[in-house]
Amino acid sequence: MNTKLHAICDSQGRPLNLFVTAGQVSDYIGARALVGSLPKVDWLLGDRGYDADWFRETLKDRGIRACIPGRTQRKKTVKYDRRRYKRRNRIEVMFGRLKDWRRVATRYDRCPKVFLSAIALAALVIYWL
Repeated sequence: MNTKLHAICDSQGRPLNLFVTAGQVSDYIGARALVGSLPKVDWLLGDRGYDADWFRETLKDRGIRACIPGRTQRKKTVKYDRRRYKRRNRIEVMFGRLKDWRRVATRYDRCPKVFLSAIALAALVIYWL
């Protein structure tokens, strides 16, 4: 069973909100689930999987500027701040640190709720305690 972890992180790469979806599900599902819990920020850094016009419009309505590169299939290219986008490595480091916990990396738990709880516990211990 594959899963995807979607996360909202602060500027230091600490997770604020987490959401788990099935591995074959589009990133748009995770974006739609987490968009309501976005904090008041100036920028949102995301990878190509979150490149959708509706998502960019939602961010714009909230006063958040998107730094998301466009998908390769996109007909009209999207401009984004490449220097700012390089800071997204903090998020990748956060995912790597969560996977240092063997229970999270190997996905011992088959129930998504229990797996998300294990991820939340790992994030709490790593970043907030």
